[in-house]
Parts: sequence; structure tokens; C-alpha cells
Amino acid sequence: MPSFPLCPQCAAENVYSDGTLYICPDCGHEWSMEAASRDDGGGDAVVRDANGSVLADGDAVVLIKDLKVKGSSTTLKVGTKIKKIRLVGGDHEVDCKTETGSFMLKACYLRKA
Repeated sequence: MPSFPLCPQCAAENVYSDGTLYICPDCGHEWSMEAASRDDGGGDAVVRDANGSVLADGDAVVLIKDLKVKGSSTTLKVGTKIKKIRLVGGDHEVDCKTETGSFMLKACYLRKA
């Protein structure tokens, strides 16, 4: 069974190939196999927001969806601005602090402010 790269947009594992393209059925993102082979040689992974903008440490972001906090009755509301994010490894790429506490968030629920 061939191994395919993770989707660069949503980091999903459910990727398949179609000719010279990799396709993610979860988010609909398509990218060339040639670009994927060039990206594999680079060091750090690039973290992108929901619109495809590259995120960096210290950026300000805005939530694009209401997020329920697991194990709590707290909900992070859409439109909440979060300042001074920190990028970390793993499936939750963004570490941040809000008025309600510290959270690890996925970049696909954020857009650059």
C-alpha cells in the first residue's frame, strides 16, 4: 500500500492520488506530486490558516467558527481575536491565551487578522 503525504491545508491523512495530483477529499485541496516531493526535503512545516495565509509566532488571528472546549461548558465564539500566537508541533498547531484560558487550536479554524 503506497504512503501518501498529509494534506498541507488541513493535515488530514485521507489523501489519494489522481494522475499527477494528490487530492484531499476532506477539504478538497489539490496539489501536484512534484510540489510535494520538493516540500519533503525542507525542514519545518509551514502552518497556514483557513484562507491559506502563512502563520508565524506572534501573529494575531480571529476564530472563524464557534469551538466548544472539550471537558468544559465554555465555548470560544466566532470572531474572537487572539493575539500573540505561538506555533507548536502536532495536530493542534497553535498555542494561545484568551480571556477564558490557554488553548491549543487547529489552524484550520483561524484566519490571520
